Amino acid sequence: QVQLVESGGGLVQTGGSLRLSCAASGGTFSNYAMGWFRQAPGKERELVAAISRSGGSTVYADSVKGRFTISRDNAKNTGFLQMNSLKPEDTAVYYCAAVPSSHYYSAYRTRYEYDYWGQGTQVTVSS
Repeated sequence: QVQLVESGGGLVQTGGSLRLSCAASGGTFSNYAMGWFRQAPGKERELVAAISRSGGSTVYADSVKGRFTISRDNAKNTGFLQMNSLKPEDTAVYYCAAVPSSHYYSAYRTRYEYDYWGQGTQVTVSS
């Protein structure tokens, strides 16, 4: 099974950028679809973006379209979330997640579809 470790979170001002990384180990990363989710205090964990095992398909929450970009480097067993034009409402703990997938172009939207989770990284956007 795969283990996931996020990094890259921090404190940033409104309009700033951060790049989150998700390092995978213990499995063949290219066999897994992955996603980024976030959870703010008192709110449900929600999808931010997801990417297929091949990287050929991506999906985004409406709230981040045009500002965030999900990507992956299967050779380096790492996934990324580039976050630009950050807003205070982006403040949350961000989690990466993975699920084994037999489909090269399937990206999964709901948290219930994912089997493996990282410990999360805090992103705080100040106004």
